[in-house]
Amino acid sequence: MLKVATERLYYHDSYLIEFEGQVVDVSADGRRVYLDRTAFYPTSGGQPNDVGELGGRPVVEVVDEEDGRIAHVLAVGSLPVGAVSGKIDWHRRYEHMQQHTGQHLLSAVLMDLYGFQTLSFHMGDEVSTIELGTKEISEKQLLAAEARANELARAGRAVRIAFEDAGQVEGLRNQSQRLGMLRIIEIEGLDKSACGGTHVRSLAETVPVQIRKIEKVRGNVRLEFVCGERAVRRAKQDFKLLQELSRQTATAMDKLPEQVAGLKDRLSEAEKERQRLAEDLAQREGREAYAATAASGDGVRRALWRVERLSEMERAKALAYAAGSRAVVLVVGKQPMGVLIACSADCGIDAGAILKQTLAEFGGRGGGSATLAQGSLPDEACALALAGKLGMVE
Repeated sequence: MLKVATERLYYHDSYLIEFEGQVVDVSADGRRVYLDRTAFYPTSGGQPNDVGELGGRPVVEVVDEEDGRIAHVLAVGSLPVGAVSGKIDWHRRYEHMQQHTGQHLLSAVLMDLYGFQTLSFHMGDEVSTIELGTKEISEKQLLAAEARANELARAGRAVRIAFEDAGQVEGLRNQSQRLGMLRIIEIEGLDKSACGGTHVRSLAETVPVQIRKIEKVRGNVRLEFVCGERAVRRAKQDFKLLQELSRQTATAMDKLPEQVAGLKDRLSEAEKERQRLAEDLAQREGREAYAATAASGDGVRRALWRVERLSEMERAKALAYAAGSRAVVLVVGKQPMGVLIACSADCGIDAGAILKQTLAEFGGRGGGSATLAQGSLPDEACALALAGKLGMVE
């Protein structure tokens, strides 16, 4: 069968919700359906695909294939070759239209105000991002860009679709590498970009435009934003969250930053006190363990402790044990497998030398001094060998 490129109805009318077409081909498993014409937008250019229904069957994915055809992936079942009705999920489509036009608006404003070029665009389920070709952007610049974008949006500048030959088109914000006829999205008096996405007819439909945050990525700045209905929804969610935090802390919303800063300071002090008390407890346990351990025939008090993991508290306990006369302790951690050796200076044992020798035989990493050594072990056999060299038997 001759594969003919799909006619893209959304190229001309982004507001088209229902349409009629012909099923011209179906994949072997029946899941991928090809039409002669479609209003479904496939994932492309940073914008996710539409969803909806074909012949009453849910469409869960829309794929732009290399041969110019668009595949409509059905959730279940299949469709026969012939006439079919399609319906787009309008809420999803319209949100995408608002975000994509908002991206063109923000990209144009950032270029006009600061010369920042948009390198890439991605639209997520909740927020969208623009990667800008700059290493830095200040809070003042962000506020000015957001204010300018909203000013232009409130003015309701028209957004138009046109088709121009790539060799003759002028005034594009970014030059297109494509040849032939280009689809152009033009914001009246502001921006002109080659784009295959779906867009609103007026910037007024993007109000409000809200820049959420920025972060560094690949030496550039990534800007997160929302527009239109999505921005209103996020603002409501943020306000609800602030209300709940205000209720839980019995603090006015405008005082929350100060309250949170105070709580953070108190939490930090409490954590320091907790660590101090835990270390005191570990040291006491180490001294008690030393006192309860009988000396071997050579007069050395040996202890072998198995723990889930090596921690600062285990280290403090071991050091307290080794603070006694003629003492050595081996602590073996299970997850991950590791060891810590602590010994007194008068016990006649060199912790670092024994650990290094054992690791040379079995593998692993580690090292230390004569009185304190630590490392990672490859397996249980290494731990047993180390215990044997320290004169310990389980």
